[in-house]
Amino acid sequence: MTIISKSPKVSKNRRNSAHPLQRLLNYGSQYRQQIWQATLFSIINTILDLAPPWLIGIAVDILVERQNSVFARLGVKDVFWQFLLLSLITIIIWILESASEYAYSTLWRNLAQNIQHNLRLDAYNHVQELDSAYFEESSTGGLMSILNDDINQLEDFLNYVANEILQITTSVIILTCGAFWILPSSITFATLLPMPFILWGSFIYQKRLEERYAEVRERVGFLNSRLANNLSGITTIKSFTAEAYESARFAGESEAYRKSNSKAIKLSAAFNPLIRMLILVGFTALLFWGGLATYNGQISIGSYSVLLVLVQRLLWPLVTLGEIFDKYQRSMASTNRVLNLLDTPIKITAGDKFLPVDRVRGEIDFKQVTFAYQDREPVIKRLSLHIPAGKTIAIVGSTGSGKSTLVKLLLRLYDISSGAIAIDGINIQKLNLGDLRRSIGLVSQDVFLFHGTIAENIAYGTFNATDEQIIAAAKIAEADDFIMRLPQAYETIVGERGQKLSGGQRQRLAIARAVLKNPPILILDEATSAVDNETEAAIQRSLERITVNRTTIAIAHRLSTIRNADCIYVMEYGELVESGTHEQLLEKSGIYAALWNVQSGMK
Repeated sequence: MTIISKSPKVSKNRRNSAHPLQRLLNYGSQYRQQIWQATLFSIINTILDLAPPWLIGIAVDILVERQNSVFARLGVKDVFWQFLLLSLITIIIWILESASEYAYSTLWRNLAQNIQHNLRLDAYNHVQELDSAYFEESSTGGLMSILNDDINQLEDFLNYVANEILQITTSVIILTCGAFWILPSSITFATLLPMPFILWGSFIYQKRLEERYAEVRERVGFLNSRLANNLSGITTIKSFTAEAYESARFAGESEAYRKSNSKAIKLSAAFNPLIRMLILVGFTALLFWGGLATYNGQISIGSYSVLLVLVQRLLWPLVTLGEIFDKYQRSMASTNRVLNLLDTPIKITAGDKFLPVDRVRGEIDFKQVTFAYQDREPVIKRLSLHIPAGKTIAIVGSTGSGKSTLVKLLLRLYDISSGAIAIDGINIQKLNLGDLRRSIGLVSQDVFLFHGTIAENIAYGTFNATDEQIIAAAKIAEADDFIMRLPQAYETIVGERGQKLSGGQRQRLAIARAVLKNPPILILDEATSAVDNETEAAIQRSLERITVNRTTIAIAHRLSTIRNADCIYVMEYGELVESGTHEQLLEKSGIYAALWNVQSGMK
């Protein structure tokens, strides 16, 4: 069977019409002084770098003209002293050129590192502020590509391209002025004839290259997304013997990236040969007409030799414009992607009311709440629910009924479409986000552990916790026994996403983390759904201890785990259809009773 992998279409959208270079300069405005300093030293270095041809011309002038040379006209008649003075000037220029090169190189490189560092931090912090809907529409690999690869692309521009553009521009201005000063106008115009064509061609070239490199950077994002997705799901790939299938899909993404690069390279590679032909016209014009002018005595031999070297120094660096524009467009494509990410609006904004955790009672109200995910039908419909402070309520229902969505709304991972949610009578949209989320502890069925030690994972979110507090929390969560049996106990590395631990062990660490946080509101979202009966019993014992006098919302499929709740709510299609205690709901012989009978019959 032939597997055809279709790559995602490349987006043509651009959030900001401003040129990416202007956007980058606006972002780096705090480094304006450093940019000007680096620019100044680049220009000074270029001027000094153009001095050797003039020095050679002066040396030729001394040998040919002797008593009529430039230095002789300044009062230094003796040839020995003329060459000595020329040597001293050469030494000074070389020293200053080396110093200016060190200065601009240090300034540009430090500027690159500073802007990259700040841009990386700003982009990462901005991503953390985005709502959950953004992450559902974006791929992890694509974001990694922007936060890492695209930001690193700026180093080439700031380390190399910016300085090269400045030096070439400075060279063109100085040497053009020098040519008009020394040569007859007709010869100067013939020599510089290719320049307008080179500049016009460069502009057209870089505009065409811009689109191709924008596509290349997007293809990198797709490729990284595929790679990150496959590495995260490697166990599933192996279990379904899908290695060949995924290899073909990855090859498809890689091929699309290769083709995008090939189109850019094809255009990039054609630039240098065309520029060389134009340069040949200018250099040949100087060689021929300038030689005749020197022979006829219109200009001196020294001036002719200087111009030959200077024009060569002017025209041949233009050959590197292809490489410069190549790097420039790569960098600008990356700049657009990074700054577009920074321009992504933050939809969930923090309120201005502060509610310290120690003042939270835990009373929760959902008032006529309606919510729909983007471009979908409402999953919560005019739902009203009152949860008294310190009470335990349970929410049950079929998959997709909206149970977990309520948790996301309470944490403001999403904002509701209409209605209101309040904690202790305060609308959560008016609360400071940090205070809101610090007051809520979440134990989810999908436990996420960070690569690090067990102690670090338990203390996550309570970073100032002592070892004694960490151990006490683990004991309450009945995790201490298995932790102490591990090779390094609390210093054992859990691996990425806690892959070195079993599901039950990860769940107990999540409970220990919530215990240590000690929030006034606790949410248990299918906390025992993926564990065996023995582990479930241990987790239930720990949950019974930590839910005392704490507002608790338990979402569960296993009804046996929530039968002792103060009130149980049954959700169907985004609405509450039943409520009451376990006994009251059984007496109603409704949806809850049917679910209980099914689960009881399975035991």
